[in-house]
Amino acid sequence: MTAPVPTLALAHAGRRIAGRTIVRALDLELSRGEVLGLLGVNGAGKTTTLRMMAGVLAPTSGCVRLDGEDLHERPELGRRRIGYLPEVPPLHAELDAEEYLAFCARLHAVPRGAVASAVARAIERCGLGDVRRRPLGALSKGYRQRVGVAQAILHEPDLIVLDEPASGLDPIQALNLRELVRSLGRDHAVVLSTHVLPDVSACCDRVAILHHGELRHAGNVHASSTTSLRVGVSRVLREQEWRALPMVVAAESLDPAHWRVELAPGSAIDAFSAAVVAHGFGLTALAADAPPLESVFLAIAASDAPAAAA
Repeated sequence: MTAPVPTLALAHAGRRIAGRTIVRALDLELSRGEVLGLLGVNGAGKTTTLRMMAGVLAPTSGCVRLDGEDLHERPELGRRRIGYLPEVPPLHAELDAEEYLAFCARLHAVPRGAVASAVARAIERCGLGDVRRRPLGALSKGYRQRVGVAQAILHEPDLIVLDEPASGLDPIQALNLRELVRSLGRDHAVVLSTHVLPDVSACCDRVAILHHGELRHAGNVHASSTTSLRVGVSRVLREQEWRALPMVVAAESLDPAHWRVELAPGSAIDAFSAAVVAHGFGLTALAADAPPLESVFLAIAASDAPAAAA
């Protein structure tokens, strides 16, 4: 049976500017119904990668395909089947949300008779009903970001590409935007670029981490169902003593008084702490260890050696 064609596929895609390699040999795939978090520190190559995904920049090596079609050879596909939100939404301050979205619908080649319904649908999905007639220049940043997302989805694209959509938002606005992105992932293929780990954990199914223009990690966001704890004890223990507890699947000594302990899926932390006390280990501290994604990201971010120039 033939495997389904991914919505987005980067095949050894790279980009050089003025003789300098910005992004090198990326291989990534994304299908409808998935949200991919693109992580990286500033300067990692995220924005250049997003522009290639959105068809705004052509790769100088490799290719970017949308539903199997080469975006460089078929640039018109981007206008009809990709929704792109740059980090700074391209808004017109003097227009209201309805006027602006109607203008964007025409740019995305929405048929004239379908513009009004497309605008109404985008306004509803992005929660803009209360501000639909206000000038964009008078809106809060949270609402401006929602308008930016609305223009990226109003033509029902196959692929939605979002560059730092939660940047500068307050915690409530960021939470609302994460919920919106998560809902978009049910019907579209979505790429979310960010350097904020909670955005990825809350919204994304998969994660790709860029560093110095290279893909350093790709995988599922919630690949591990175990619970990792840092545990302080007053007794000197051996790994076998930890493994004797029924909920412990692994234990690593950090120093004589501190251990990293992995609990089996579904294990209750209070039951674990009670077992530690009952066995006389001398519990002195108990805290959540760094989540696996955070550990991976920090390790990659701390690696400063760039790849050799091509």
